[in-house]
Amino acid sequence: MKLKLGLSLLLMLLVVVLFGPWLTGFNPETIHWDDMAAAPDGIYWFGTDVMGRDLYIRTLLGGQVSLMVGLLATLVSVLIGVTYGMIAGFFGGRVDAIMMRTVDVLYALPFLFLVILLLVFFGQNMWLLFAAIGCYLWLDMARIVRGQTLVLKEQAFVESAYAIGQKDAYILLKHILPNLIGVVVVYATLTIPQVIMIESFLSFLGLGIQEPMTSWGALVNEGASYMEMAPWSLLFPALFLSLTLVGFNLVGDGLRDRWDPSMKNQ
Repeated sequence: MKLKLGLSLLLMLLVVVLFGPWLTGFNPETIHWDDMAAAPDGIYWFGTDVMGRDLYIRTLLGGQVSLMVGLLATLVSVLIGVTYGMIAGFFGGRVDAIMMRTVDVLYALPFLFLVILLLVFFGQNMWLLFAAIGCYLWLDMARIVRGQTLVLKEQAFVESAYAIGQKDAYILLKHILPNLIGVVVVYATLTIPQVIMIESFLSFLGLGIQEPMTSWGALVNEGASYMEMAPWSLLFPALFLSLTLVGFNLVGDGLRDRWDPSMKNQ
């Protein structure tokens, strides 16, 4: 039930965010001097911001950016975390000890503050934002994959692969990785909303997506500044952001209930 509800909600939001901007002829950067902070009506469906820009199209275009950040940064974290965790769990021993102690050390660092410093030092580049957030979130994925790999490498099919002379790299790619897909997909769907929240937090601080682009976090930041004058400038971006986070969490919970062996036994 949760999986179907989450997928339906996300599909609806995706259709609206991708195709909704075509329904209006407004340019997101056009300033309507006579309609600054205009309330929602038949012309401006979500109203306008304090600069007179149509909030409907800015909210939907901001959603495209937020979703792109969530998906690409999650992809970065999955690629790093799965590779690192598989190697650590598969080879074990000293390799595992060194790699996982490195993870423990990195856990102790205030990575969110390091991301902020990185963005301040190198500039607020969108692609750097993807990489920075992805590099911040791969640690959890690495631990999860490492634990699953420790279990999988003791299975009979791995011993059979060794018995017929298959190499370590082949076993990792052809036997271990396919059996990790379910767990990785589950935790990836739970990582996407976390990425969106981090981007929103950075945008709220003024360190995320910059003009002329926007995102839900940036719009929430702007709307919070003028909440008393134009409450709709906060309401609509916050509503879309909340629904997206709920959708991804429902999908993640539904997939975990279906695929996670520990949940099946409860």
